[in-house]
Amino acid sequence: MGTSAVSRLAVEDGLPSASIADQVATIARKNLAPMAADIDAGTVYPDELLRRLGDVGAWASHVPVNGAADLRCAIQSIAALGEVCGATAFMAWCQTTLVWYAANSDNPKLLARFGDKFASGRILGGTGLSNPMKSFFGIEKLKLKGRKVDGGYIVRGALPWVSNLGPDHFFGTIFEREDAPGSPVMFFADRADPAITLQPCKPFLAMDGTGTYGVQFRDAFVPDDLILADPAGPFVKKIRAGFILLQAGMALGLIKDCIDIMDEVDAPLGHVNRYLPQQPLQIRELYAEFEKEVMAAARDPFNADDTYWRRVIALRLRLGDASVAAAHAAMLHCGARGYLMSHRAQRRLREAYFVAIVTPATKQLRKMLAGDEH
Repeated sequence: MGTSAVSRLAVEDGLPSASIADQVATIARKNLAPMAADIDAGTVYPDELLRRLGDVGAWASHVPVNGAADLRCAIQSIAALGEVCGATAFMAWCQTTLVWYAANSDNPKLLARFGDKFASGRILGGTGLSNPMKSFFGIEKLKLKGRKVDGGYIVRGALPWVSNLGPDHFFGTIFEREDAPGSPVMFFADRADPAITLQPCKPFLAMDGTGTYGVQFRDAFVPDDLILADPAGPFVKKIRAGFILLQAGMALGLIKDCIDIMDEVDAPLGHVNRYLPQQPLQIRELYAEFEKEVMAAARDPFNADDTYWRRVIALRLRLGDASVAAAHAAMLHCGARGYLMSHRAQRRLREAYFVAIVTPATKQLRKMLAGDEH
């Protein structure tokens, strides 16, 4: 979504943080755009840029106040980054979910230890909920195990992929209690712990600069002040809609740029592109509908009604499908020029598939809507 669209929506809706998304969009255009290809190739991890985004408030706008939260500005900020670089939009989602976990925890020791360090960007990190989110719907079993000891837990196991990680970062994830099966615990993992080690991943199709690693826990001690929720079940139910809705920013930003790509080639290729089944006008209208739906849902992420939860799942499913469709259309409109590695159309197509397969993936979302948890 362009800066003008962000500002218009924010002003019309009376958002006090309207300028945050504008500042994020400016940083995206001036600082992120020259780095996008290198982030995609994996030669750059933009930690300094992520901290700068924290300076302008990008990671703090969705922190709950008096028991209520509004995700609109956070989604708009992620979308502004996503217009330029899908990988950075994904890292922005990782950081906002890190903040989302901390801000919703009732653990006073955790809150006292971190304060606003995540929301300000002084501490970066991500989310290790891919495996737990699958486990809650019968797709996988929890890969981490923990046992209670004095002052905390001892955790062992391995996660295949955790993103937005560095040597001083944290991430949220869940382990199964060995001494109390069926009572998972959610916690923050501290990358500075020598018992928590990173393993390089094989190269991805796209987005290799996202700080993504396999993570091994070798009897790591997790103190009480890193416990987000014990048990994790009610906490996950509280934060799950926000977890999914914040991903909408990745899709909105990517779809918007795919529309721009099609517009850019209209002058030289419009005379033949008009025969293609997907036209920019159609996708622009679809984008406007998505934007309206996302902003409406983002006002009330703590809504406990089952119809709201199903609406969030269905919206996320449609956004993934639309991302792939928009990127496919952009490639066809560009023709051979879009097939060059130097053209961003091919990168947007590779990023679009990530939107469709990142947890919760298209197939999991369909399983969830079918009501199958086994």
